[in-house]
Amino acid sequence: MRIDVDLELCISAGICAYTAPAVFGQRSSDGQVVLLSAHPEAELEEPARQAVELCPSGALSLSDSDGEACDSSLE
Repeated sequence: MRIDVDLELCISAGICAYTAPAVFGQRSSDGQVVLLSAHPEAELEEPARQAVELCPSGALSLSDSDGEACDSSLE
């Protein structure tokens, strides 16, 4: 799993950093997302998926190792 961030879409809500603090942080200057781990360890994948799903701006996305988009829904 790979996480991608589009800073143009980020609205600095901070939900990602709250949901998966080992994967996402926030810049102190403007609150924009900081990706701490583009390829999170297995134990961090579920919180990372939740953070992507909860992102209100759609700035976060997941892809598999082949670059194909992953379904981030929490069904």
